[in-house]
Amino acid sequence: MSPSTTARPVLSPHVTQVLDAIAAGTVLRLGVVAPGGHGKSTVLREITRAFEDAGASASVVDDAHLLPDGELLELRSLVERGTGNVVVAYRPWPRTRALAALAESLGRARPALMLEPFTREQVRAVLPASARGLADFVHEQTGGVPRFVQRLAGLTAAEVPPEVVASFRADLDWLDADVQKYLLAAEAGAALRLDLLGGLLGVDVDAVGDVIEAGRATGLVAPDGALLPVARLAVAALSRTDRRIAVRQRLAELQLRSGGPVLDLVRPLVGVGGDQPGVAGPGLARAFRAAADEALPTDPALAARLLAAIGTAGPEVAVRRAVASAMAGDLDAAMRLADRVISSGDTGHRGAAAEVAAIALAHRGQLARSTELHRWSPSSTSSAFAVIGQVGTGRLPTAPLPVAPPTMLDGGASLMAQGVVESVTSSATTALSTLVRAAGLLEPAGRAVLLPDTPAALAALVALHSGEPGVAESVLDRAMATSSGGALMVVRHRLLRAWIAMQRGNLAQARETLVALRKAGRPLEPRDWLFAVALEIGVARRNSDLATLKRTWEQACEAVLRHPVDLFTFLPLGEFATAAARLRDQHRLAPHLTAARNLLRDLGDPCLWAVPLHWSALHAAIIAEETSVAEEHAASLAECRGRSRYAAVVSAAAESWLDVVAGKVDADQVEESARGLQAVGQWWDAARLAGQAAIRTSDRQAMVRLLDCARLLQGRSATTARKQPEPLAEADAGKLSDREREVAELVVGGLTYKQVGDRLFISAKTVEHHMARIRQRLGCTSRAELLDQLRQIVG
Repeated sequence: MSPSTTARPVLSPHVTQVLDAIAAGTVLRLGVVAPGGHGKSTVLREITRAFEDAGASASVVDDAHLLPDGELLELRSLVERGTGNVVVAYRPWPRTRALAALAESLGRARPALMLEPFTREQVRAVLPASARGLADFVHEQTGGVPRFVQRLAGLTAAEVPPEVVASFRADLDWLDADVQKYLLAAEAGAALRLDLLGGLLGVDVDAVGDVIEAGRATGLVAPDGALLPVARLAVAALSRTDRRIAVRQRLAELQLRSGGPVLDLVRPLVGVGGDQPGVAGPGLARAFRAAADEALPTDPALAARLLAAIGTAGPEVAVRRAVASAMAGDLDAAMRLADRVISSGDTGHRGAAAEVAAIALAHRGQLARSTELHRWSPSSTSSAFAVIGQVGTGRLPTAPLPVAPPTMLDGGASLMAQGVVESVTSSATTALSTLVRAAGLLEPAGRAVLLPDTPAALAALVALHSGEPGVAESVLDRAMATSSGGALMVVRHRLLRAWIAMQRGNLAQARETLVALRKAGRPLEPRDWLFAVALEIGVARRNSDLATLKRTWEQACEAVLRHPVDLFTFLPLGEFATAAARLRDQHRLAPHLTAARNLLRDLGDPCLWAVPLHWSALHAAIIAEETSVAEEHAASLAECRGRSRYAAVVSAAAESWLDVVAGKVDADQVEESARGLQAVGQWWDAARLAGQAAIRTSDRQAMVRLLDCARLLQGRSATTARKQPEPLAEADAGKLSDREREVAELVVGGLTYKQVGDRLFISAKTVEHHMARIRQRLGCTSRAELLDQLRQIVG
């Protein structure tokens, strides 16, 4: 075995048996066989030492595979005489006729000693104490080959340093050209592809076998034909770049000819020089295009880089690169590339480029311009997407929907267009069914298609506008599980999922989504940003967090300016309307609300899309104390009452809310309306309606009943368990009632009396009375002393 890193080498039991035989005086005729680096020289030194210790003479020969035939024949004669000790070490390849004859003679005397790599335990034993904690890493990298283990003996971390990689230069430089090509092919993952190797080397199968055996004899190749990891690093780093590229290019050409995948073959070439456009000449261009097609579904950014590396990129490659850039989320690059093709005068590819630009513009919130470009593109998918854009901007199509070719993408796009049209002209159930079918049809495509919006997102919007949050939740979960629409749609799906959580009063979950998006640090496209800011506004409003509401309002105004109003942005627009009323800044949002009303009018006032907007506008008017405006929106909701169950629930709730504001509280009616809102997914609104009614009723029994209803709808028990007080404050805690303790917890948490009242469905004046009683009960003389004691009591 190789020179050890310890005082004496680690020897296998077979080697020990040979040494024992020498010590016993046995005449030894032995062949020692192993690839390079397996420790033949080390074993021969131990054998020589054993002969010296025994006082015996011996002929000990190393690297017999390099000897000329004449010397090998002399050695064979010496072995055949059988009178002296002869030990010969050699690699399994090259195996000349003379070496084979010598091996046959040695084998008749004693079976050859086959040296094996170190086991993990042996690697650990030969490493110095400082490196033994890395024994598993060293064994994995070297395959236990003793010479390579020695080179990694000085490691201090689980990574191969450059000087160790450089030490392999001597192992590689002396190899003949075909073996070097074979090792480069093995580094590319084609070590066992006899067809590719034959084409690469220009030889028949038998000759390929000889080259493989020569490669394995170097010790750089594992028994399964793969390069040892440390050898792979060395071959990649130390081989000439032009030779490495030439080998991979030839392998890719051969693989393309056989119809096989080429991505793994050409992927590393992007790192070799492919970061800059134009490094792939004509020979590699076809391979790079094929590799980009393979990478597009799973790694569109890599696909874009592969296409960027093609030196003679024409309009076809530019369009492909634009698609890949868009799917990777780089809409700026996608639009630049697409615009270049559109303006180039190349009529054969302008339509495809227009489709890419149209999809990018949809994500940028420019739905009207996107629709124009889709109508300019001749593809059937663009025709379907144009219909979606037309409806989204307030124009019903006058012509029948185009007949879709029988493909997954075309069929899915056609169903998307049909579902959006049905959302305006038919029932919510019909539209939702069509969009869910479209989502199912495109589901197998996963991330492999570029879409302006996914059918799952459109289905979720329709479901949220029609009081079917469960359907929205289900279709979004499936879209996220299958990566529908790829990286470009991930944020949209997550935001819509968070919107459902917000409507249900699960504000923490909605907030977690926003925090995660901020941590990701990736700028949001205008459409996603609009929904994200609306979520931030909605969570703050529901938490009575006026500071965050004020801080986020400027972003909301900017988001609305950057994203023109379309049918699919009514949810955030309604949230902004309510916030604007709370902040007394309605005039800044007024033009956008007018645009929304005009859009609805142009579409014939479809109830599915109108109801949520009227509901939000109703609350904005109530907050602004504009009773007549609120009544107008309630009347609009009443007109839709017969169109759907959701419209009927919301209309009844609107009438109940106006009665409550006017001081007319019918507990039965309020509770029925609140439970109706809960049934359509608006849990927070339901709890607030019951709470507001409880505040305003003068009937003590009705107040208790409505408060209990509000708490239950909010997901809290009517007899909510209180947090156990700290032991040090038990006496003081006993002085507080359940309600006083609840108020104290929120005040200590930093909420104002108004915010506490909103949270508990009581007035700010009632909160103030509670705090005054607490202060008197605890005997505090100042607010600071009161807060200090409350912190000890409630934590």
